[in-house]
Amino acid sequence: MPPNSPTAARGGDESVADFLRGNLDLMVLSVLADGPKYGYLLQQRLRDSSGARLDFQAGTLYPLLHRLEADKLVRTKWETTTGRRRKWYELTAAGRKRLEHQARAWHDYAECLRRLLAPIVPAPSPSPA
Repeated sequence: MPPNSPTAARGGDESVADFLRGNLDLMVLSVLADGPKYGYLLQQRLRDSSGARLDFQAGTLYPLLHRLEADKLVRTKWETTTGRRRKWYELTAAGRKRLEHQARAWHDYAECLRRLLAPIVPAPSPSPA
């Protein structure tokens, strides 16, 4: 697996890594949905939200963020907080629209796969509240 790619749940499964690479924009845009974040905070949120299944390296994340900015899906601003100058990333209206479109498409795709795979891998039981 290339050193700059997000890694899958410590299994190193190449097919999972390929799948994840195809969904990087969606993952990053989704983490920005609840407000602006700087790069390291984005890395932490992706890792935490995925139960440590995603580990974005800076060499993957920052070029992706620059591309999203060039595509006008995110905007940036520099701020100095806690004595450090940080570049903050925020969704634009176009970025939110893209996120909503991709999220709906992905949800439909995931539902299709869930139905196809149900005979092979039963759905997990709901956890007790």
